[in-house]
Amino acid sequence: MDIVQFPINTLNYFYEISGVEVGQHFYWQIGGFQVHAQVLITSWIVIAVLLGSATLAVRDLQIVPNVAQNFVEYVLEFVRDLARTQIGEEEYGPWVSFIGTMFLFIFVSNWAGALFPWVIFKLPHGELAAPTNDINTTVALALLTSVAYFYAGFTKKGLGYFGKYIQPTPILLPINILEDFTKPLSLSFRLFGNILADELVVAVLVSLVPLVVPIPVMFLGLFTSGIQALIFATLAAAYIGESMEGHH
Repeated sequence: MDIVQFPINTLNYFYEISGVEVGQHFYWQIGGFQVHAQVLITSWIVIAVLLGSATLAVRDLQIVPNVAQNFVEYVLEFVRDLARTQIGEEEYGPWVSFIGTMFLFIFVSNWAGALFPWVIFKLPHGELAAPTNDINTTVALALLTSVAYFYAGFTKKGLGYFGKYIQPTPILLPINILEDFTKPLSLSFRLFGNILADELVVAVLVSLVPLVVPIPVMFLGLFTSGIQALIFATLAAAYIGESMEGHH
């Protein structure tokens, strides 16, 4: 009974932390649901930038690539190497698009929050910021990763995938179940905490010392933003690879 109750309590916990807020927020009412408008707006902008950039870069492919095509090929090769390393040579192919989408969305979102002056756009409440400094976005990305590695394991092994929960001994069943709930928790809170903390530090420094001092911190924020995107994508690929290989 306790084992059944634990997943329910965990899902309730995810629902409760989705209401975590820092500052004021601008809301829309869509179909009876209240959503964070500024998160949707910036997410759509990031998605539009990614789609537009990819379309422009590959619409006229050349045998001798230009600068844009070179950059896209470099990013694709980087994501393929990441997926190949974490998932394996034989299985990584179908997951390149998923890992690449996660990496690019988080990377561009983080850098957009650090570089673009969103404050120039006035909202009735709150202000625009990086989508990844909202706990709802990071939890959604983490849950997508969880669905992906459950799907990968189940499609590869069928019902035998669930045998990992009683390995190496059935006594570890509760701990093995707990592991699958702590993975999305750690993914979401790591990304959310780092991005939010970076933006808060920069905002405080700008308000106190508005000239030279915040600049090194902003550059450090760009570096950590890229690292967080890489960490998220690497862990997502590692979880997918683990689910297809078996319990470690």
